Amino acid sequence: MHELNFRIEDGPWNILQEHCDKTGERLEDVFSAALADFFDIKHHTIYQISTSVALVEGVIEGYVAVRDICRLGDFGLGTFDGFDGEGILLDGICWQACSDGSVNRAPDEIKTPFWVVTNFKATERRSINKVSSWGNLKAQLDKMCLSKNIFVAYRINGLFERVKFRSLAKTRFPMHLVTVTDSQLELDLTNVYGTLVGFWSPQFSRGIGINGYHFHFLSEDCKHGGHLLDLSAEKLDISLQIKNNLYLVLPETLPFLRANLNNDPTLALAKSE
Repeated sequence: MHELNFRIEDGPWNILQEHCDKTGERLEDVFSAALADFFDIKHHTIYQISTSVALVEGVIEGYVAVRDICRLGDFGLGTFDGFDGEGILLDGICWQACSDGSVNRAPDEIKTPFWVVTNFKATERRSINKVSSWGNLKAQLDKMCLSKNIFVAYRINGLFERVKFRSLAKTRFPMHLVTVTDSQLELDLTNVYGTLVGFWSPQFSRGIGINGYHFHFLSEDCKHGGHLLDLSAEKLDISLQIKNNLYLVLPETLPFLRANLNNDPTLALAKSE
């Protein structure tokens, strides 16, 4: 960590003080954020709360509030305390897809045990045709990928001829992800406009991230959404952005600190799909 000392005029100083008093942020955080924006660092960084292996092993106590997630970025996905539904962060608004099929704007104070968030600024746009399934979409995305060794954020819009997705029901007790998905709500919609929010994470990130493709769906009217299971579409518009920084926030809760996180979560994550 480096120390920076300099003088500024009274006007900017007073504005800074007022901002810090209002938001509770520290001066160094404000300057760091401003520098990150100036050098476009934020737009290449993925922030992640906890790890995939912790989620699989049932470390599901909420740790970071939605309001703090939204300060880190405007685009992402995750879940809520006790697997209380699926989370979609799109255009700076966080949505909670619940196990009863409803979608609501997530309260600022609700907490998440796992989240992936970034500031999305598309660097490449393409269209693809004749998407017959989730597997077919992944195959077409593979063809666009310059490297499997870097993170990618995807925003995919279009008219979905069919889209299948799920939402998890909240559990009061620590529970393995595979067990929770046994009672998941699955919905199947046809001819619906919507958006897929998702990420590609390299295979070497297993145990930390959800390696491979991971997408959540949100309908255009924000009434339906969840974790993507399958789809078909005649045409989809794809925006993507390469991400070369990963910022990992580890919980300091007792369940996380005491958990056995040495297992490879790949098989369990595949089963939960």
